[in-house]
Amino acid sequence: MADPSSYRPRPGDIPDSPGVYRFRDEHRRVIYVGKAKSLRQRLANYFQDLAGLHPRTRSMVTTAASVEWTVVSTEVEALQLEYSWIKEYDPRFNVKYRDDKSYPYLAVTMNEQYPRVQVMRGHKKKGVRYFGPYAHAWAIRDTVDLLLRVFPVRTCSTGVFKNAHRTGRPCLLGYIGKCSAPCVGRISDEDHRELAEEFCDFMTGRTGTYLRRLEKQMAEAAEELEYERAARLRDDIEALKKALEKNAVVLADATDADLIAVAEDELEAAVQIFHVRGGCVRGQRGWVTDKVEEITTGALVEHALQQLYGEETGDAVPKEVLVPALPDPVEPVQEWLTVRRGSNVSLRIPQRGDKKALMETVQRNALQALALHKTKRASDLTTRSRALEEIADALDLDSAPLRIECYDISHLQGDDVVASMVVFEDGLQRKSEYRRFQIKGFRGQDDVRSMHEVITRRFRRYLAEKEKTGEWADGEPGLTSGHTGGATGDGGANGDGGANGDTNGLISSLTEDDGRPKRFAYPPQLVVVDGGQPQVAAAQRALDELGIDDIAVCGLAKRLEEVWLPGEDDPVILPRTSEGLYLLQRVRDEAHRFAISYQRSKRAKRIRSSPLDDVPGLGETRKQALIKHFGSVKKLRAATIDQICEVPGIGRKTAETIAAALARTAPAAPAVNTATGEIMDDVEDGAPETTAGTPGEPVPTGAPDERRGQER
Repeated sequence: MADPSSYRPRPGDIPDSPGVYRFRDEHRRVIYVGKAKSLRQRLANYFQDLAGLHPRTRSMVTTAASVEWTVVSTEVEALQLEYSWIKEYDPRFNVKYRDDKSYPYLAVTMNEQYPRVQVMRGHKKKGVRYFGPYAHAWAIRDTVDLLLRVFPVRTCSTGVFKNAHRTGRPCLLGYIGKCSAPCVGRISDEDHRELAEEFCDFMTGRTGTYLRRLEKQMAEAAEELEYERAARLRDDIEALKKALEKNAVVLADATDADLIAVAEDELEAAVQIFHVRGGCVRGQRGWVTDKVEEITTGALVEHALQQLYGEETGDAVPKEVLVPALPDPVEPVQEWLTVRRGSNVSLRIPQRGDKKALMETVQRNALQALALHKTKRASDLTTRSRALEEIADALDLDSAPLRIECYDISHLQGDDVVASMVVFEDGLQRKSEYRRFQIKGFRGQDDVRSMHEVITRRFRRYLAEKEKTGEWADGEPGLTSGHTGGATGDGGANGDGGANGDTNGLISSLTEDDGRPKRFAYPPQLVVVDGGQPQVAAAQRALDELGIDDIAVCGLAKRLEEVWLPGEDDPVILPRTSEGLYLLQRVRDEAHRFAISYQRSKRAKRIRSSPLDDVPGLGETRKQALIKHFGSVKKLRAATIDQICEVPGIGRKTAETIAAALARTAPAAPAVNTATGEIMDDVEDGAPETTAGTPGEPVPTGAPDERRGQER
């Protein structure tokens, strides 16, 4: 626990201007981001007597080891920078709303030649019109099914569309009149796009225009004695009215607004949002957060607005936002919303009438959501706490292991040997800190040696950070030179960069004090390895060689789920009903899954490689042209330079380079289909679709558990 006075800046050093500040812990990780109209006055509030601080604020300032700030011109800039840094650093003491599910949207892909209506989740794409969010996907499908009668827009996938275009026969919806069938030319792309735009207009709330138009057309058809057309129009009107009934009219003046309500207690807060478009509730969503700092209802509303509109622009930000309490000050937030929309946005508290009544409904939903969350969370928190306490008792630890790292080795009969590192904090996955390693210190199958290499490389990085920040005093453990291998972060980000040199090269590959929690600088309280005594001994030996003696090590053997400790001849046996054992199993299984997926991706990439990949200056387009022209690399290797020159885009110099490169590359041995024993003569085709499990790849057969001894 740090003393805030040890890092308190002098008041004269802090500017009296708007800005954003960051608190960092002893490992240089950003733990809190805040903004202020006056940095000097705001930061002074954190460095008063600890007894006068809110318990959560006191916990934050005693966890922190330093504070820094950035000056900006206006409070709006401070608001934007605060949001960006919270998204970037994911600080543990900031309010973060946890959305318990991915809400479905009704999406119209206006960025395609033939727009498609479909259900979409996840990140929003440019050029796609979104409506919602909806609570359930089936609600979207019911609405679309009713509207397709009037707006027969395409709903099929790209594959179905292309197949119908190729065969000249539309799908079933085209035959029953719920699709205008642009795939077979029944409607031009311009007319189909206009139909999609009318669909979007109806969904945005412009419903009266279409109903009046259809009613007029129905009356005209009846006057002209076209009773069948009049009946169809009557049914269309009923379908539209039925679709409108699914979204009850709550505001008679066709208002476009978002209503935000907050229900809170001392520890947590729930936020509910109703999206009202054209006077109808078009969507609803909710978030829950831990109140890790002393915060007012207005500040909770401000954070909710950042979460809701931080990545939205244009019509996605409504003209009116109704809230239970206004942020203090409200002007910067309102100006920020106006900038994001591109026109004025009204941010206010409803005082009377229909809007206040609807706000009370939203508030009731927020109260119910908080009560439901607390019911679930109580059990969840109790279980996780009990699991960590049981692990601490079983392993004789001084305190519960709040951060656990688990390592596993994976390979296929000694090839493509890789390792994984997964992280659990407070009993929950921390996927942003997962890491992957390639074993490069040696070749072959040796799980014990691989485990030693991985632990050494991971904690050598930790020591490098300690030494870099000056936390090691003279004479204390530092770095040793030698092979560091190539750790790779999840998603392709380099870990230790595959350096085969000294410490300087290792340190230079680190990001310079950026505070992101995506490095090896944060130590665990417990290291778990997938394996028994040999793997545990290798991990402990690696830590001993680096001089690290404050991190516990254990192993979880698969066969009987025994927990092995370093230097112990007998394992620790946890009861089968133990929550601690269940947590260790989850950690171990996640490490195994992560390692297997990385090993398989490396193997698939190696199998898909082609001798043409080594030809300098030969891009993907010309490689595909060569394969298409000759049929396989085998036939290309047998071709003359003049024959290679016949391929479009291949000049004589390039043809000579290709011929020379293929001549240097020995033909791959023919693969065998393990199911039939057939020799695959033309496996060397360079085709990108050759993947694991297809003929030409000698993979082991059997269920995943039966392959355990071959693929780890």
